[in-house]
Amino acid sequence: MRSFMAMVLAGVSTGMLLAGSAAAVETGEIIVTALPVPKGDVAYDKVSIPRARLTGSASGRIEDVLRDVGGFQQFRRTDSRTANPTSQGATLRALGGNASSRALVLLDGAPVADPFAGYIPWFALAPERLGAAIVTRGAGAGAFGTGALAGTIELQSADPAALPAMQADVAYGSRNSVSLGGVGSARLGEGSISLFGRFDGGDGYVIVPEGQRGPADVAARYKQGSIGLHSVVQVNETTRLMVNALAFDDRRVRGVEGNSAEVKGASSSLRLVGDGRWQWEALGYVQAMAFTNTVVALDAARAVATPSLDQFNTPATGFGGKIEVRPPVGDALQLRLGIDLHDETGQTRERSRYLLGRFTRLREAGGHNQVVGGYAEASFAPAATLTLTAGGRLDHWRIADGALVEHDAQTNATTIDIHPADRSKWEGTGRGGIAWAPSPVLGLRGAGYLGYRLPTLNELYRPFRVGADATAANTGLVPERLRGIEAGIDLHPLPGVNLGLTAFVNRLDNAIANVTVALGPGVFPQVGFVAAGAAYRQRRNLDAIVARGIEAEAHVARGAWRFDASYAYTRSRVRASGAALALDGLTPAQTPTHQASATLGWTPATDALLAVTGRYTSGQFEDDLASRRLNDALTLDAVAVIPLAHGVALTLRAENITDTLVEAGISTSGVIDRGTPRTIWAGFRIVR
Repeated sequence: MRSFMAMVLAGVSTGMLLAGSAAAVETGEIIVTALPVPKGDVAYDKVSIPRARLTGSASGRIEDVLRDVGGFQQFRRTDSRTANPTSQGATLRALGGNASSRALVLLDGAPVADPFAGYIPWFALAPERLGAAIVTRGAGAGAFGTGALAGTIELQSADPAALPAMQADVAYGSRNSVSLGGVGSARLGEGSISLFGRFDGGDGYVIVPEGQRGPADVAARYKQGSIGLHSVVQVNETTRLMVNALAFDDRRVRGVEGNSAEVKGASSSLRLVGDGRWQWEALGYVQAMAFTNTVVALDAARAVATPSLDQFNTPATGFGGKIEVRPPVGDALQLRLGIDLHDETGQTRERSRYLLGRFTRLREAGGHNQVVGGYAEASFAPAATLTLTAGGRLDHWRIADGALVEHDAQTNATTIDIHPADRSKWEGTGRGGIAWAPSPVLGLRGAGYLGYRLPTLNELYRPFRVGADATAANTGLVPERLRGIEAGIDLHPLPGVNLGLTAFVNRLDNAIANVTVALGPGVFPQVGFVAAGAAYRQRRNLDAIVARGIEAEAHVARGAWRFDASYAYTRSRVRASGAALALDGLTPAQTPTHQASATLGWTPATDALLAVTGRYTSGQFEDDLASRRLNDALTLDAVAVIPLAHGVALTLRAENITDTLVEAGISTSGVIDRGTPRTIWAGFRIVR
């Protein structure tokens, strides 16, 4: 039955395109962006998710809504209530996962990834404050191009025209879950200010299935909060200033007392935009984040927990900015010229190797990554039906001040002392495309691109453990480089109906992966003892990962009804030699072949909504050697918003209605880490 339903989802999704900019237009929203969308963007594979969808999911989590986009994935199948934060990178097009982001995630133009490990603090990105999310699949060559290896996810704050003066949401759910959120907006002369806050907490669920649990297994409780503001100041007739500020705190217990993580952070950005005859933009941002993590190891009966790691502080800072200018060169031609800076510094401080009742090692590891670059892009429309675009970047990257140092906790003797030489290089990337619309119902597009990504500080310098498995860092990692081509067709056969299909081939050279080097028992560099049956891995550059596939998206609107769907098929394979030869020809870890999503919504009246969402993910492998397989999963969610009185509505939400076992991980001993079980919510929404 599950396979049949999955085939139905995929079949309905295939051949249908979720309209990009049209989706935002149909909602009637006015989104405050920076400069206008570049003309050449019509040549690339873009999907836009409007505010109504961002705020109408069963989970209320932004990372869950992004799964509407075929090919979007995180390293694990768990969301930001349960997953270890460092596993929550974002990628597209099944390029394989190692927990760091291969997609560039921006909030109002500023990067949001953690400067040390590259994960995304999804819990802090409240959907209520957003006006749209725009996803571009394929490497980017515009601002901050080093992060846009697999694509770009642009989150845009909502304009006050799309926000109520005040909105408050309160909900209570399964396992004592509580969600409180509020957003308020006001006009200030010709400008505006929006304030928002959110708290989520709950007892959580036991992440190990009932038949595999032991006495040490407990529910994965969580507490998360964020506050922030978005303000727009009209400086003069052609210039406006946008101010963003965000602060957040997140605490999670991952299913065993002693397995806990906390993320604290704050970020801010200033964006000055001029939209006169000469269009220009200046952006500056700063990030400060801190991560703590404690890990315990369980015995075979899952009864006794022994401390394994105390990552007691991981401070990280990021800052940077960009300046872009668009000179007036005529209606048919558009030029974008810009420079940018992205600077990351971070260090982990840990206690490890617990023996005879105490930690015996003290470790400090980290460094400094910096990218300074410039970009230029031209878009030319020689006719109303034809657009040509091409652009390039030239970056100078620098990996510096790296260190991995470990001391004996009692004698202070140095046990590891790695100080790699600083290195730097010039890196060139680019992209180009063509879009042709021979008729109002048909659009054709094609594109090619080159992209790259620096290894994160975490990948370069920090060894880590997951259960019994241990992974060493690699200070010699080189940047990943991607080459790709794509071709797409968009159809608009009827008003409110948009259909489309994109085919692509991507090759990721020097792909960074966690490569199995040996199996325990044994003592190995950086990590110490690894038990029998467990894996010792090291982060290494593979020869390549080659991904070929198709992506289909859908948007169908008929009166009060709306249907959105996506499907992605990707055949992704590792190319490896030398010490990683055993991986050659295998599917990369945590990479599904099929993904499908479909949402049917009905708005029978103003402020009312009934919607159901089905999602399917095919089986995938837990590890690089493809020895542990995670089963496929089909889930069903539902949302109902029922007006009760003027400005007051009852909200009902249900996640994973069928209580499907979603396998998010599996250990060397076969113990499963599961995703969100059935979760029911009831609450109220008050709008003024």
